[in-house]
Amino acid sequence: MELTNNSIEKTLYDYQEEDLQNIFKCLEDSPSDFNLLYQLPTGGGKTVVFSEIARRYIRKHNKKVVVLTHRIELSSQTSRMLKGFGVKNKIINSEVKELHDQDQYMCFVAMVETLNNRLQDDKVKINDIGLVIIDEAHYNSFRKLFKYFKNSIILGVTATPLSSNIKLPMKDHYQKLIVGKSITSLIEKEFLANANMYNYDVSLKSLKLGINGDYTVKSSDELYGNLSMLSKLVNAYEEIAKGTKTLIFNNGINTSLYVYETFKKAGYNIRHLDNKNNATERKDILKWFSNTPDAILTSVSILTTGFDEPTVETIILNRATKSLTLYFQMIGRGSRILPNKNEFTVIDMGNNVARFGMWNAPIDWQEIFHFPDFYLENIKNDEDIEKDFVYEMPPDLQKLFSRSKNIEFDIKAEYKRVFAQGKKSKTVLENSIEQHANICVENSEDVFDARILAKKLKDEIAYRVRQYSYCIMNNTKNYKEWLEEDYERKLRSKISQKFAQKI
Repeated sequence: MELTNNSIEKTLYDYQEEDLQNIFKCLEDSPSDFNLLYQLPTGGGKTVVFSEIARRYIRKHNKKVVVLTHRIELSSQTSRMLKGFGVKNKIINSEVKELHDQDQYMCFVAMVETLNNRLQDDKVKINDIGLVIIDEAHYNSFRKLFKYFKNSIILGVTATPLSSNIKLPMKDHYQKLIVGKSITSLIEKEFLANANMYNYDVSLKSLKLGINGDYTVKSSDELYGNLSMLSKLVNAYEEIAKGTKTLIFNNGINTSLYVYETFKKAGYNIRHLDNKNNATERKDILKWFSNTPDAILTSVSILTTGFDEPTVETIILNRATKSLTLYFQMIGRGSRILPNKNEFTVIDMGNNVARFGMWNAPIDWQEIFHFPDFYLENIKNDEDIEKDFVYEMPPDLQKLFSRSKNIEFDIKAEYKRVFAQGKKSKTVLENSIEQHANICVENSEDVFDARILAKKLKDEIAYRVRQYSYCIMNNTKNYKEWLEEDYERKLRSKISQKFAQKI
């Protein structure tokens, strides 16, 4: 009864078949109430694997299978995939109040909240459940349902076996983790596209952490919604990704709307999508995005799961996140391979690569699963990331200083030199101001031109002050702001002195 009339034998890739064999062997060697977790990267075909698991399990054991998802779109996609494998299934959605026809199905697909409500009300009781498959198992919302399936095997499936709640580690609910092929392996086998990654240093000092452990939407909107960051974003797009199909991830709706307005004003083909769009609007926007070669789609986290658009060429992370899962999900949206696409571009505007490492770098999921606290404690913090920033003067700005032989100045090296000579540390900034004044004067006709040039050095001044503050181990926000203002004032004064000496 479990198979549809148009049942077809789907062919799995060899790595999927290998994982499937490992999963079944583990389940055969385990008690009937065993909880197993399976990891496979985004784009590796998790839904394909667990659909085939459902098909084989029903055929072998003649017991029912329940597949749990956390979003309505995922329920529909999962149901379609199961049907493609010949598994007749019923979706338990908000319209299903009771299950009078449950004997006609061996497989049910349900959203976690809907099923929880039905089970609480005793409206729905599914008999003889042997296997419960949990998609995107790192979400904690699924835990509330575990008590209803104490006598069933639970198979959690995720790309990142790290709980969304650090206080509720996954090892407390799953006895074993089976790790699938790595991202690098799937790239080498030509199942995933290779990522060309670019990152722009962004000071995240103004961001605040919320109760969920990630940066708040409010502080993100304030940082990423300001003109400087919006300009940086457009420049990054024009420098690296112009004309490509681009997906931009933001942390807040306001930021996404600012991005939309900024790109539209610059003449680019862009649309905005968030969870306030109704189903018709969403469908229309995604259809436009799919059919438009140079489309830019700016959104919030709505497209991190359940969205599959292989033609995406560029992913822009216009946000910072502390979530390893979100990091992999966002980049994974561009990793689908096509006959004419074997690579894609990632532009990181939130120091995420510095925080988590390269997307395709080796990662020990067993260690993260067994010792999540140790992993989370060792994620690089923002201050340490910013210590490693290297300022590079933009090419357009470099041209304005073309008369100068050398426009570089190494604060750390200068500090070591000054320290070795036994001079006061403030000598470092005095020498830096002298060098800045010289290049402004060398490339100007009068004091007014030189002062205009000095204003364009604001980013480099902030960088030099930050490097200096690390050297003297005084890194407070107020102190650095005061130093920057003092530096700019002394630079203007030094420029005036140099022109006075000329005269």
